[in-house]
Amino acid sequence: MRYGDYVWEDSGVPAGPVWVRVDVSRQLVSVFRGGDEIGSAVILYGAESKPTPAGAFTVLQKARDYHSQTYDAPMPYMLRLTQDGVAIHGSNVREGWATHGCIGVPEAFARRLFAEMKLGDPVFIVS
Repeated sequence: MRYGDYVWEDSGVPAGPVWVRVDVSRQLVSVFRGGDEIGSAVILYGAESKPTPAGAFTVLQKARDYHSQTYDAPMPYMLRLTQDGVAIHGSNVREGWATHGCIGVPEAFARRLFAEMKLGDPVFIVS
């Protein structure tokens, strides 16, 4: 896959718990329903000055049309993971670009992920 690419295929996958794995070193996010992977995308992640934290997180807040006051930037389909603002959100995913610690995903992927995730769903970030 290239920057801006994603796949989403959940037809025939039964209902079940949803969770996300973000692999910063591979620049990939994977979405699982139960034991089945239903989506994957190339990501942006935090710049050296604002790295993306590794660890286990849960979705703390959802906002369809969020706008960061700190960075004066749109964060569509925002899924907040930390109290200090790290989130998964729609971005223009391009080579050489970075975030301020967030996980940026293609906006169309973000829309699907936003619809799938609930408050409290787990997100695991590995580096």
